[in-house]
Parts: sequence; structure tokens; C-alpha cells
Amino acid sequence: MRIAIGQVDQTIGDYEGNLERILRVLERARSERADLLVLPELAICGYPPMDLLERATFLRDQRAALDQLALAARGLTVITGAVLPAPHGRRRRIANSAVVLQDGGLVFSQDKTLLPTYDVFDEQRHFEPAQQRRVWECGGRRIGLTVCEDIWSGAFWGDERPYRIDPVDELVDQGAELIVTVSASPWEQGKIAFREAMIADAARDHGVPLVFANLVGGNDALIFDGSSSCTDAHGRTVARLASFAEDFGVFEPFGRDAPEVGPAGDDVELLDRALVLGVRDYLHKLGMSDAVIGLSGGIDSAVTAHVAQRALGAGHVLGVLMPGPFSSDHSVSDALELGRNLGIETRTVPIESIYKGYLEQFAHLFGPREGYGLTQENVQARIRGALLMAVSNFEGRLVLATGNKSELSVGYTTLYGDLVGGLAVIGDVLKTDVYRLARASNHPEPRVPQGTIDKPPSAELAPDQKDTDSLPPYDVLDAILRQAIEEGVAGDAIETPPGSDPETVRRVLRLVDANEYKRRQAPVVLRVSGKAFGTGRRLPIVHRSGWGL
Repeated sequence: MRIAIGQVDQTIGDYEGNLERILRVLERARSERADLLVLPELAICGYPPMDLLERATFLRDQRAALDQLALAARGLTVITGAVLPAPHGRRRRIANSAVVLQDGGLVFSQDKTLLPTYDVFDEQRHFEPAQQRRVWECGGRRIGLTVCEDIWSGAFWGDERPYRIDPVDELVDQGAELIVTVSASPWEQGKIAFREAMIADAARDHGVPLVFANLVGGNDALIFDGSSSCTDAHGRTVARLASFAEDFGVFEPFGRDAPEVGPAGDDVELLDRALVLGVRDYLHKLGMSDAVIGLSGGIDSAVTAHVAQRALGAGHVLGVLMPGPFSSDHSVSDALELGRNLGIETRTVPIESIYKGYLEQFAHLFGPREGYGLTQENVQARIRGALLMAVSNFEGRLVLATGNKSELSVGYTTLYGDLVGGLAVIGDVLKTDVYRLARASNHPEPRVPQGTIDKPPSAELAPDQKDTDSLPPYDVLDAILRQAIEEGVAGDAIETPPGSDPETVRRVLRLVDANEYKRRQAPVVLRVSGKAFGTGRRLPIVHRSGWGL
């Protein structure tokens, strides 16, 4: 049996465009004599549709596109994810289904059983879960259909098994010789290797091959890596489609002696590619092509510009230098060198005269004094934010915010200043990983200036200012944040990093809670970790729960 996977990058609700991409894949599957074409979860409408599922027109148009696809697929069997009406009498009206299209119509469907309601997922809000699992026969083979989360409940988890039901186990008990999964599994660091290990365990445990068709592309904060695969009955990954790109492949899951494929890539390379795809799809799916970034000469704006240039092309990225009274000469020269290395346009707009105008008004507003402390520091960031938004308004460019996850975590960022923008490119990347991205970007050609990488990080809002004046060293800070936010470790169980003490941990955690109000007003953050700021981390702004310290 020759099974094709069409790994497509879909835009939510773009039925014309989505169907066009699927039809191109359909023709390729025909030309390569595939018996069966598998598409990802909700491939017709895009994932995640969220409350668009409450719009009658959204569901109507999706069904019309599904019917069009069924007619176009004559002579080829297609498995795709789609929204179907739930069985009569259920509390919710619709189901997230894997459907089989054959001979111009829908001949079989299997609703999703396990509806995730954690982190960024909220599928129980809309979908009715399957009440039973059934095997479908095709070409003399008995095939079990599953939808994404349905394969995340096997013995791989041991005592931590997340669900009582294991759909794969039930389907194999009914005689399934092959499991086909339609999926929209978003990427996070380490996800590909982890997911393939889980799939391998299920295939090996049940002695059946598993075909996994995963969505690719960026939809808002989520980035889907693709990396669709075929795993043999011995648990070996014998084929994998591209990561972070549309792709197509034909596999024979019942074939023998196929070599096992190697790893998808190293962590930094995959992170870089994920961010590039996230930026590209966010702008292009919004119908935009151009971005503007404030270039400070620092590491964060440099990495953001590097990602944007790769995502959009050098001609579509503008870097604006806005030196102030405390900007160092090397910050300006480093930013200009970055612009030359990337081939992007740069413009320089000194802000000192605007800043002095603010200080004059502060004297009227607050009374004359030697200085205004944090107020006059933050106004510099807000001047820069206003200038970037002016460029955005006048030239139709999206402002890319440059703050990293470490800064967002502890509030080392200015509301209406460096928080302005339409997308926070590295808002889910800890500072230590920003440095890893910068170093990796310089091979084979230099991109981020070495001076930017080597100098101590500074906001340059006051004389001789360093980030370490206000924060622990970033290796210490990130070790605490990784445990507290990404791993969910209780405050009193956090391992104190070398060079710090329990009071440092307590201070960092107090800062995290105190700055929730800032994060609530931040731009959309591209999600690349298991716990990003945004829809996957919902906390009250006002609370007194603490961290168990």
C-alpha cells in the first residue's frame, strides 16, 4: 500500500486558498500512484479555529469545501481532518474528525476521542468526543484512524498516563494493522524527538506501523513544525518530511528493511527555523510584507532582525537606530554593522532633543529637580516606541517587538515603549538561548556583530547602566525561570543555581507575579516552549497565592 502525506500550511478560514493547496497535493499523489493520501488535522479550515467554530458561516463554508474536495478526489482515497456534525442529541454540535473521501463522497469518519484542554488547547469548549473507536478497511487492510491527541495516551507515559482511554490500544484490539493519525501538533523545543519517541513506543508496543500527518506553518502564536513521519512496526522512524516547510512524500508502511532516519536537527537550528516560519506566516497571512525593528546594538534586536531578514527578505525589513543621551558609540556602530551584514535598510533618528523636551515638561509637571529616576529612563523607551509606531502607521510596516522571555518574566521592559509592536518574535526565548541563536547565526557568514555578542547587556537608559544592576546574571535568572515557568516546579523546590541564594529565587518569583499586568498588554508571543506567555498561561493579575515560599 502506497500512502502519500500532504504536509500543508493552511490559513484559518481561507477555504479557497487551503483547498487550492490541497488540490495541488492531490494531483501529485495521483502522479506518484499513491493508493491513499493523508492530510493533517482540520486541514480544510485550519487549526486552531477557536471560536470561529461558533459562526454558522464558518461551518457552512467548511462543509462546502469538504464536498468540493470529495468530488475532486475521485479515483483516489483521501483521509483528512474536518469538522463534522456531532451525533444527534450530544451537548456540543460538532466533532473534530478524521474523514475518508472516496468515489466523490464521505464514506467513513472517526471523531477525535481525546480533546486536550491544557496549555494552548481548549477543544472541549467546542467539540464532542468520540464515544467509540472503529476500524476502517481499505485495500484489504484494516486501518485505525486517530486524530492528534488520540495517540498521546499509551504505555509510554507509565504511571503518568494522561487519559484513561487509549484509542490506539482499542483499535489494535479490533484488528487494526496500521494506525493513521491526522495531526496539528504545535512545536516547542525538544518536541520532534519527544513525539517520535512516543510514536515509536506505540508502534513497537502494538506491533503495527503508524503514519503521522502533521500540519506545518504559523497560526498566530502557534508554530507547527510538520515533520510528518512513517514509523514501522518495530518502532523505527523510517521516513520524515521536512520540518518547518510544506512537503510531500509517499511511503510503504508495510515495506521491509527501510533504513531509520536520523535526528531532525539540533536544538538551536530548529529554534531558528521555527521563529523564521512564525514571523513569515504571521505577516504574510495578515496580508503584510514589511517589518520595522528598533536597533539598539544589543543582542535582542540583533537576533530579531536576523530572524526577520530570513523570514521576509532583506528588502522588507527596516532597522531604525534611535540613539539617546546614554547610548554608547559602539551600540550605534554595532547596529550599523548588523544592518550591513543583513543587507537591510537602516535609518538613524536621534532622540535626545525629544527627550530634553520631556524633561522640560517634567519640571512643570513634577517640579524642578536633579533627575526623575525611572520616569526619565522609561520615557526614552516610550519615545522610541512612538517613533516605531509612526513608521508603522506611515509606511504600513509591522513593528516587531524585541523583548526576550527573561525580560518579560520579570518586567524588565517598558509598557508603551519596547513592548509596542504586533509580534514579540523572541518573547518565548530565554536570554541565554538568544545568545545561542546569535552565535549560531554567524555560520557560515557573519551576521550578528561580535561586539554585540561580547558586550555586557544594557538598556542604556542611564549612565553606565548594566542589566545586572537590576537583575541576577542571566544564567542564574534563566535557570530559575526555566524551573518555575516552563517546568512548573514549586517555589520551595526550585534548585538554587550556582552563584545565587534562596533570596534570589524569592525575589525573581516576586517579580514574575508583580509583572503579569505588563505581559497582559504585550504583543502576540511566538510560542516555542512548553509554557509561553499568552493563551497557554492564564493567571489573574491580582492575586496573593505566592509560590510556596
